[in-house]
Amino acid sequence: MRETADVETSSDGYAARFAGSVGSWMLAVQERAVRELLGAPGPTVLDVGGGHGQLAPPLAAAGWQVTVFGSDEACAARLQPQIAAGSVRFVSGDLLALPFPDRSFDFAVSVRLLSHCDAWPKLVAELCRVARRAVIVDYPTAESLNRVAPALFGAKKKLEGNTRTFTLFTHREVGEAFAACGFAPAGRVPQFFLPMVLHRALRCRPCSAALEAACRGLGLTRRWGSPVIARFDRGGSGRG
Repeated sequence: MRETADVETSSDGYAARFAGSVGSWMLAVQERAVRELLGAPGPTVLDVGGGHGQLAPPLAAAGWQVTVFGSDEACAARLQPQIAAGSVRFVSGDLLALPFPDRSFDFAVSVRLLSHCDAWPKLVAELCRVARRAVIVDYPTAESLNRVAPALFGAKKKLEGNTRTFTLFTHREVGEAFAACGFAPAGRVPQFFLPMVLHRALRCRPCSAALEAACRGLGLTRRWGSPVIARFDRGGSGRG
């Protein structure tokens, strides 16, 4: 069975979850973390499951050579302006059997996908196979306030409408999956200390930004923040 988890995240309905000032703030936090881990623009990037358009357009505008891969042609809908302009390339196929030779791209990036992918270790293996230098992924961690997420799922679904179940990870199990492919941790950026659903409920960007700034200042985000954006380097030292 093919993985198609990115079809939902590439939809207009999913994009609506990030509408408004709070949603744009969340995406700005995510983009800043990814760009911090990527470093200077220029090299090639494969954005797997990136039909949501949260990263490909800003990375392309910053000078990255971006290819987005989706499980279906429908996943290209939100990227049509960039595809038409030639700033982003789109390819579709099997998420667990990427149609690219080994080490085809400097970086492989995948956000909003790992936690919804049943065969996530296989996805990690494919990301590592096509990445020449490093892989960057995001994941919600059980080592955070997300540990109470199952108990609050009903309320979360009522607020967001199109919430899906998702997998919580420990840093160790994600690291072990990458280690099996010869990749070692090279950096990790926790995004928020407070659950994202709380920020959506507040509907106040200045309030959310102030709360998260306080949590970062107290060291709470560094220790218990989620989702995490992490970089793994090919043959790295493991000192991320």
